[in-house]
Amino acid sequence: MLTLDKIYHAAFVLREIIRPTDIIEAPGISEKGKIFLKTENLQITGSFKVRGSYYKISRLSDEEKAKGVIACSAGNHAQGVALAATKSNIPSLICLPDGAPISKVEATKAYGAKVKLVPGVYDDAYKEALRLKEEHGYAFIHPFDDEDVIAGQGTIGLELLEQLPEVDAVVIPIGGGGLASGVAYALKALKPEIKVYGVQASGAACMLKSFHNKKIECLDCVNTIADGIAVKEPGKLTYELCGKYLDDIVSVTDEEISTAILKLIESRKLITEGAGAASVAAVMFDKLPIEGKNVVCILSGGNIDVTILSRVIKRGLLKTGRTHSLIIELTDKPGQLKAVSTIIADLGANVTSVRHDKVGEHLDINGCYLKIGMETRDFAHIEQIENALRKNGYNLI
Repeated sequence: MLTLDKIYHAAFVLREIIRPTDIIEAPGISEKGKIFLKTENLQITGSFKVRGSYYKISRLSDEEKAKGVIACSAGNHAQGVALAATKSNIPSLICLPDGAPISKVEATKAYGAKVKLVPGVYDDAYKEALRLKEEHGYAFIHPFDDEDVIAGQGTIGLELLEQLPEVDAVVIPIGGGGLASGVAYALKALKPEIKVYGVQASGAACMLKSFHNKKIECLDCVNTIADGIAVKEPGKLTYELCGKYLDDIVSVTDEEISTAILKLIESRKLITEGAGAASVAAVMFDKLPIEGKNVVCILSGGNIDVTILSRVIKRGLLKTGRTHSLIIELTDKPGQLKAVSTIIADLGANVTSVRHDKVGEHLDINGCYLKIGMETRDFAHIEQIENALRKNGYNLI
């Protein structure tokens, strides 16, 4: 059974490989509480996952180690297992969903593991890993539903209380639930009055659904930019622990996650992946009762693919009114673009793209459409520009 002693033992074992990650204050995330960030995105391998995987591998028998280990992952657990196995001189094979970010696949190989890409999502990779385990006798390192793995993740709770004893609430991203289970168990055992909240992506909210329906629920599919928490079904052990030790679970949309990623980049100079920013998104968008509290958001990982990061930033800019497009119906004559641009420039926006189209089903023969992309401050700024254009007689489509 999971015990506090096991989590303390995990912390002792992990001293030889991980480093305690900083807690930093993050003003501007929310006006309701005092927000702090536990920066597991800066952990070795870029994620908390190495804690659980290394501790689990340290507990294997010599016979199990000789046969090698196998794991399945959306990416972060893969890197943790690969590093832990290589450090322990054990061969490792990792099954990853074929949609995993290229950066995570290459990083897993770089840490010394062999990689097998499996069509589908995490759950498909899980089934293939179990099949190979039976076929070759590998030791299976589960990404979340294992007491040793959970104990390793729980060491974050011990660190957190040492670094910020006055913490009132902790917000934790949830995929399968290993991180939330271990941290919540440790926190509640040492400080029972603390509030512990879980956060899931709305497109992969299996634990949230299970938590509120009081039974394990399996989703038909998952769809989220937060690939690190894109899990169809929680584990049996993690479901029990989350049900017992979490105060609530909420969900956040991909748009909210994108906005949180952008906020962390701009205000804290921190890069997080979708899963890592989910906790911050929950706080930013008032999903939790944190008024007047010292709140720690766990940034669970920072391994985001650069191409995905680019798309996330664009989505985050749209969500916060930092970019906007206008389509204006005009009479096609000289000086129109100059007049429109002058209004926009005088109000402090920056034109980034212009498209002129003379063809349209409902256009007059002398008409045209002008599509303008702009950099703006916020939605109030956009409204100001649109009102000014209408006041000057322009028809916005």
